[in-house]
Amino acid sequence: MLKKLLVLAGLVGAATLIMKRVKASSDERALWHEATTAPDLR
Repeated sequence: MLKKLLVLAGLVGAATLIMKRVKASSDERALWHEATTAPDLR
C-alpha cells in the first residue's frame, strides 16, 4: 500500500514539473512573439 502511494506521489510530482515547464515555455514563446512583432501604429 505504501509503495503505491509513493509511486502515485512520484507521478503527481513529475506531472507537476512537466506542466510547469510547458507553461514556462509557452509564456516565453508568447513574450518573444510580442517583442519581435511590429507595433500596431494605427
